[in-house]
Amino acid sequence: METRGGIADPWGSRTPYGRGECWPQRVDTHLADGVEPEQVQRWVQSAAVLHSNGDGIDIGVRDGRIVGVRGRAVDRVNHGRVDIKDLFGWQANAAPDRLTTPLIRRDGRLVECDWDTAMDEIVRRSRALLDEHGPSSIGFYTSGQLFLEEYYTQGVIAHGAIGTNHVDGNTRLCTATAGEALKESFGCDGQPGSYTDVDHADVIALYGHNVAETQTVLWMRMLDRLAGPDPPAIVCVDPRPTPVARHATVHLAPLPGTNVALMNGLLHEILHHDWVDHSYLENHTVGYDELRKRVSEFPPSRVARICGIDAAELRRAAQIIGTAQRLLSTVLQGFYQSHQATAAAVQVNNVHLVRGMLGRPGCGILQMNGQPTAENTRECGADGDLAGFRNWANDSHIAELAELWNLDPLQIPHYAPPTHCMQMLRYAEEGTLRMLWVTATNPAVSLPELARIREILAQERLFLVVEDIFPTETAELADVVLPAAAWAEKTGTFTNTDRTVHLSEKAVEPPGQARSDLEIFLDYARRMDFRDRDGGPLPPWNTPEEAFEAWQRCSAGRPCDYTGLSYAKLRGGSGIQWPCNDENPDGTERLYSDGKFWAAPDYCEAYGKDLITGAPLEPTEYRAMNPDGRAIIKAAEYVPAHERPSPEFPYALITGRTVYHFHTRTKTGRTPELDAAAPQVWVEISNGDALQLGISEGDLVEIRTPRGCVAAAARLTEIRSGVVFLPFHYGYWDGNRDGHQGGHHRAANELTLTDWDPVSKQPIFKTAAATLRRVGGRP
Repeated sequence: METRGGIADPWGSRTPYGRGECWPQRVDTHLADGVEPEQVQRWVQSAAVLHSNGDGIDIGVRDGRIVGVRGRAVDRVNHGRVDIKDLFGWQANAAPDRLTTPLIRRDGRLVECDWDTAMDEIVRRSRALLDEHGPSSIGFYTSGQLFLEEYYTQGVIAHGAIGTNHVDGNTRLCTATAGEALKESFGCDGQPGSYTDVDHADVIALYGHNVAETQTVLWMRMLDRLAGPDPPAIVCVDPRPTPVARHATVHLAPLPGTNVALMNGLLHEILHHDWVDHSYLENHTVGYDELRKRVSEFPPSRVARICGIDAAELRRAAQIIGTAQRLLSTVLQGFYQSHQATAAAVQVNNVHLVRGMLGRPGCGILQMNGQPTAENTRECGADGDLAGFRNWANDSHIAELAELWNLDPLQIPHYAPPTHCMQMLRYAEEGTLRMLWVTATNPAVSLPELARIREILAQERLFLVVEDIFPTETAELADVVLPAAAWAEKTGTFTNTDRTVHLSEKAVEPPGQARSDLEIFLDYARRMDFRDRDGGPLPPWNTPEEAFEAWQRCSAGRPCDYTGLSYAKLRGGSGIQWPCNDENPDGTERLYSDGKFWAAPDYCEAYGKDLITGAPLEPTEYRAMNPDGRAIIKAAEYVPAHERPSPEFPYALITGRTVYHFHTRTKTGRTPELDAAAPQVWVEISNGDALQLGISEGDLVEIRTPRGCVAAAARLTEIRSGVVFLPFHYGYWDGNRDGHQGGHHRAANELTLTDWDPVSKQPIFKTAAATLRRVGGRP
């Protein structure tokens, strides 16, 4: 057991191991001051909540309160290790400003009320809008941090009972491109790879994925391989000198917005040298000829000019990837939140398809998630998809849902894809969307171009419901605020990036009148008197386990099949990967090991889109292109970003995360150790750019884009010249509700632009054009 008391080392001590060996256990523990292990009265099973890795952890309870956490040694994901945010972040549950009673706006102020008053107001507004404007006047914007049971319940209420198409999650900001890229290449969502591929890979390529700070336990696994015999080569694609870059065999630092050109260059070299598995291509894929023609236009010399990198380094990276025997690739926000997001992520899939590197130990793709339950939003239909990875353009899939929910198929909207969050806000801006229910997310800090977002959310004609655990910046704009139970205060399941399902048991009671999100959604449904076509209550379940069993029925026969799982099976041991069913009773480590894909025209989740325009393919087009349900190789032309550096705004601004915080610091900012480790925003600037601008370490710097300005302390690093970085976690200055202090904002999204990827509809946070100015010395 390793007691992790210090915050300075997020990755802990090394436990080296070699290729093909089992990752050694190391149990991390942190308890409240003065609490000894023998004083913990109960250890309650759960999993990590402040990132997407899905680490199995136990919650220590004494006298009805949380007193610490420890890693679950038996869990397949983490073998006992715990992320630094989870070691300390549980303290936020007991923060003094927890929401403990409903709030309602009266005379311009939020005041306390009881549940009946709050819910009656929501029901009154809902019924009036449905009567006067119809289902499309109501929208739901949820999170990547609820439980599966809650997402499925919300999806049934929104898509089924109300019949609105306006349903999305903040997963649109972090993982929408992951899901879309998997659909484009394989016909369906679902991660092909497994974390155990780290144990076998001889090359690990990370594309825009600062795994060291976003999924620290996965990075621990990689560090332990690097410290052991026969370590893997690391290829890192990132403009910043991250911890991953410092361990890389090759570090490529392209200009933001040029990822498609870079990937085409890598593929050019792989094809040029014939590092290609032709048998795999012939037997399992379609589309190779189009790719071969496209990437022939991207020799290293051209790519070097576009991306601002060394052509020799590009060739070196391509050789490492192209000659790997076992290649693992991971992708995250550096690709997902950038220009041509889906097109770039699909090219990573193409590398594995042309090399035949799928379904074997060490050969995998992880199109990563950013949140602990982002996978569940996609599975359950709470993020702009339909439940069970069903295809909104396939009438038979709609009929299946209608049968499951006992509704007329016409009640379930399928005239167009579910509405993504940026479009929902545009509808609210225009006045056609009149009610928005926001759950467990903080768009007043996390969405782009915040001045516009605040104006939309504050409109008199928009009825805003916010369901959360703290009085966030978004909650302050609400008409009704509902106090929710947090992690450890309720029971449910959640699924991580590599499809591992965990059960999180209720450990303590929620404070005051706070209720679980499942209870809140069901209370709303009962008060609205939602009914199925036989007059039964909709949804018909009342408890988390009943909701899980309903989800099992919904998932049956679909790729994300949970029929072999149960609360009983998930108790006491490790998490289990779906699909888990009669054919795979112990779960499924890797997908597509037999070269068969979920891409058949009658079964697939999506028919695909044009990677440049986002225009959807017609079912007949897809059927003609891919009648046998093979993997799809899709080429993409490089198109320059819409907003690029100019003489007036000469720098490229990118945003991202730090290891000590999660999202908008709703929890981590209320954790003393984590807040102290990174209390204020900073701006990362290259040493060369700082020298030219007369900026020294710690100086106060104004960063300005066409949309606004932010002030932050300078950090000078080896980030590539011409690029500046801001962490996006920070909202208002120290509780100042005007969002500034001394005239300076600190939220990075004051600066980002209203633009999104045409395919995944994921907002673009990585290509704003900016200018810098020193405004003061070190505080």
